[in-house]
Amino acid sequence: MGPMIEGLDQLLDGCGQPGVPELRGLLQELLGGASAKGRFLGHSELKKETLRVFRLRFAVAGQPGTLIAKRLSPATAGRIELAVKRWLPAVDLTDLGPPFAGSVADHNGVCVWHVYHDLGPHELDSRHASPEVIRTCVEQIARLHTRFADHPLLGEVRLHGGDLGMHFFESNVRDAIYALKAWPAGPSHESLRDQLLRRLDALRREIPDRRRLAEEWGGPETLLHGDLWAENVFVIPGANDLRVRLIDWDYAGVGPFSYDLSTFLLRFPPERRPSILEFYRKEVEESGWELPTQANLNALFETAEYARYANRIIWPAIALVTDKAEWGAVALAEVEEWFEQFEPVLPPRMPLPPAASEGDPKE
Repeated sequence: MGPMIEGLDQLLDGCGQPGVPELRGLLQELLGGASAKGRFLGHSELKKETLRVFRLRFAVAGQPGTLIAKRLSPATAGRIELAVKRWLPAVDLTDLGPPFAGSVADHNGVCVWHVYHDLGPHELDSRHASPEVIRTCVEQIARLHTRFADHPLLGEVRLHGGDLGMHFFESNVRDAIYALKAWPAGPSHESLRDQLLRRLDALRREIPDRRRLAEEWGGPETLLHGDLWAENVFVIPGANDLRVRLIDWDYAGVGPFSYDLSTFLLRFPPERRPSILEFYRKEVEESGWELPTQANLNALFETAEYARYANRIIWPAIALVTDKAEWGAVALAEVEEWFEQFEPVLPPRMPLPPAASEGDPKE
């Protein structure tokens, strides 16, 4: 017997997506099983550049509703499910994760589809969010970091997620150097390759100093979201309060708080960052943490950002070496631009204007 949800057999038809029959079966089950009566109304792509996240619209029993379907690699899907079902509950933060509804694997094992309840249009607006909204978000991020500090499950997080601390910096810098050196850039791209190699070599020489800074001021290792852009932070208004949920735990891992905090702060205009940092400082101090000075924080943030830049060099460089892929040089030029434009995450403190002396004439 075919599905009772009318039009469900047309879902993502012709999109070339693997695992669609399995996804349709999961959706039928989530919407009420074989007895459910309703209609599939259509879909929209939420991340057009990846073609793997879709908002699905239904009318079931006369009521409209939406679900989010996301296609993932089996390893990433497993990491997200561990974060949602095991790691966050271990520190009493179950509701901080995405509202997971179910998952199903493609029969060939190529991918896994996750289905989530739709949180609606409540992404954090980093340009216009009120101080109350930002403080609520920062409190939850700080709770995640402090509650998971030195936690016994960190070994499991590192195994199934990643290591986003100094190892991430060191290995990305070295791997980027290996790949870039193997690229026969030719006259048109030689200067780009050599400039990136100079940057990476300088970072490689700084590894001992950056490691010492991380050991002294990096704080305890903790569970990191790993991709803390504002678009992954949802603030849902309730009757009496605000609820925060973090979605897209694809890059969850272990490392210092500065890795997440740097990503989050950089989504905001520079003038707002010091006040956001103070929200975070106040929250973590209640757990006995002491944040370093602004100069040391900026150095920790820089290490996190440069680690990410180095990581973004590796894959285009490998593509250039192995496939002579033209897009690789464009991607590397973009990374060089990031290096060129990078400024400290926390802006320099502006000196106060000199106080007028009593003898100054009043206007």
